[in-house]
Amino acid sequence: MDLQLAGKAALVTGGTKGIGRAIVESLAGEGARVAFCARTEADVDVAQDELRTAGHDVTGTAVDVADGAALARWVSESADRFGGLDVAVANVSALAVTPGEDSWRASFEVDLMHTVRLVDAALPHLERSGAGSVVAVSSVSGREIDFFAGPYGGMKAALVHYMAGLAHQHAGRVRANTVSPGNVYFDGGVWQSIERDDPDFFAKAMALNPTGRMCTEEEVAYAVTMLASPRASFITGTNLMVDGALTRGVQL
Repeated sequence: MDLQLAGKAALVTGGTKGIGRAIVESLAGEGARVAFCARTEADVDVAQDELRTAGHDVTGTAVDVADGAALARWVSESADRFGGLDVAVANVSALAVTPGEDSWRASFEVDLMHTVRLVDAALPHLERSGAGSVVAVSSVSGREIDFFAGPYGGMKAALVHYMAGLAHQHAGRVRANTVSPGNVYFDGGVWQSIERDDPDFFAKAMALNPTGRMCTEEEVAYAVTMLASPRASFITGTNLMVDGALTRGVQL
């Protein structure tokens, strides 16, 4: 199926590794022009070279998304380069799962406020698109109480609420949806680190997955790409779980 993303202009934060990298590849694979950012310049350069070598139309920029001015400047420069914007994907997380004010502060500034600032900067361009779409990557930890209750789960829940409100406020002009992955295992990711450093905890988490495995980054990227697509023109305000039935509650 043609997802009608060819020629569209997309932004992805945290696009060098894991879920973000898979989202960039997925959107670009559908023919979208993609600007991505991440904090580490060396990682951005490597990712950009690899993606361009694969034939994708991408541009990477080193940006600390907690820096509101730098984030807004990146959005503006990307819109100027593309002649507009059609899709914005907020993917970055501080992954602050430990208790304490530092984790709350990091989760607020990175997980929540980077999304708000990305939307604020991109919204005028998305409204002019005619097919504007925002997708935020949240987590099952924002839907139910699990190992990561506290700053991480609290801000991921706030993201879902924020995106649902955005969908209502801009209905008919810009769509807004959330994707909430379950445990995502990829090379260099947090669950690979836990498997190495705390195998008992990893085994406990794995046992909760009724499929017998964790999610892949490509499976999350598919959900994001589908929701970003103009084909999903009447899907807005939803929180799409990509968790292999990990969560047990009924989403009403």
